[in-house]
Amino acid sequence: MNHTQPFNKSILVLGATGGIGGAVTRAFLDAGWRVRALTRRNSKDQASLPDLSGVEWVLGDAMHEEDVARATKGVDCIFHGVNPPRYQRWRELAIPMLASSIAAAQASGARLIFPGTIYNFGPDAGHLLREDSPQNPRTRKGQVRLEMEVMLQQASQQGVRVLVVRAGDFFGWQAPSSWFQTLLIRPQRKVGSVWFPGEPDVGHAWAYLPDLAQTILRLADAEQALGALETFHFNGHWTPRSIEMAESIQRVCGNPGARIRQLPWPLLYAAAPFVPVLREMIEMRYLWRVPIRLDNHKLVSMIGEEPHTPLDEAVKTSLKHLGCCGPNLA
Repeated sequence: MNHTQPFNKSILVLGATGGIGGAVTRAFLDAGWRVRALTRRNSKDQASLPDLSGVEWVLGDAMHEEDVARATKGVDCIFHGVNPPRYQRWRELAIPMLASSIAAAQASGARLIFPGTIYNFGPDAGHLLREDSPQNPRTRKGQVRLEMEVMLQQASQQGVRVLVVRAGDFFGWQAPSSWFQTLLIRPQRKVGSVWFPGEPDVGHAWAYLPDLAQTILRLADAEQALGALETFHFNGHWTPRSIEMAESIQRVCGNPGARIRQLPWPLLYAAAPFVPVLREMIEMRYLWRVPIRLDNHKLVSMIGEEPHTPLDEAVKTSLKHLGCCGPNLA
């Protein structure tokens, strides 16, 4: 259902076929925005994608500043939802892609919207993060993410309007590099076991992608109330006991015999030299040992109640879309 009437506003989405980019694309289409998306593939291939039939596809590469600038002409916002795949080559790819979006936003006057992460914060950040909490990353990916936000701050001082919306670990039906989809369950397979990577009683922050996308939409609709540089924290699904996510999967997966198993970290460490994505995930293990929650008071004061799908409903929808529920699964 539309939250607003069509009003001839437009947005360019970078990463429209990915996790957060795809969710944002669907949310803005449903709300009546004109949505343009940059793609390296033939637009005819993209036209068949579910829920994205109303997108205007523009051929180009987010690494090329001129491609992003060409696609940005005439839009009100740019959503920068591109990330290096499976956590790899962050510095090599993430920095120049963001530089392309910043240059395009500066040339066009469009608001640049950026999905922030909790990677910027180390284990000493405290248990409740406000927008002004100090960022002292202890990991390589965290340092890159901090550098990207410094780029955005500097851009805002040069006339670029910036909106950062920070959230916890993504889950949904299109988050291929997420803990949910990479470790807790196996897409296209019946849930026989749920692998749990954390300390059971340590809190963990999750962000259900459709809820996060609706939040970004509401903030974009509130453009007139936004300053030149705005950061908001999205609370999402805070599980005071992080094992609650695994327990939800166990409840709704349709397999009463599904077991929750502790992730065998020693085996992951042993396999990490041969499996790059495991090395990247091991680097972020501290997020399962330290409770880091996002304070959303500023967000609620701007948009009212945060969009929130009940956990079991969100998990069940995710499992269905990931092919983990159904009578014909192995």
